[in-house]
Amino acid sequence: MTDYFAGDTRTNRERMLAGDLYIADDPDSAAAFLRALQLSHRYTAAYVEDPGSARPILEELLGAVGEDVDVRPPLTVDYGSHITIGDGTFINSGLTALDVAAIMIGRDCQIGPNVHLLTPTHPVDPQPRRDKLEAAEPITIEDNVWLGGGAIVLPGVRIGENSVIGAGAVVTKDVPADVVAVGNPARVLRSV
Repeated sequence: MTDYFAGDTRTNRERMLAGDLYIADDPDSAAAFLRALQLSHRYTAAYVEDPGSARPILEELLGAVGEDVDVRPPLTVDYGSHITIGDGTFINSGLTALDVAAIMIGRDCQIGPNVHLLTPTHPVDPQPRRDKLEAAEPITIEDNVWLGGGAIVLPGVRIGENSVIGAGAVVTKDVPADVVAVGNPARVLRSV
């Protein structure tokens, strides 16, 4: 069996944060996940009662939240602390943002229901314990991007400003600015 960590004294959480291979069952990461799960639950409950009162919980959960941001629950995150959302962004219900690496959402974005932003990756070579190994790559969604309902954005993707991603698209590679991309895998259909 390959020893991926020979000579590496970092914790699995430190490896994760560096974007290197790590084993996901790190106790520090488990505690951070539980904290995020509890805050997400509190956020949903508060949003149901009074959306304005939920904002401080969202700010505690996420890395940064701009002005006039609306995130409709439920919201599912790994840690939350690696997610930033720019001013004026609207996120419809059911966002899953697995933020093992940074997820940066720009200003004035519109994100449809049941969108998935997925930063974790897994090795594809067959090795013992490969199901336990992960790595991560950040996702960047630039300003004024629209993501249609059910879109999936995979690790390492950057979506350029003013672009539109069609409903149900699976974005596997970078999308330039000012285009419409659709399909699985997403491909540029036309300029905006």
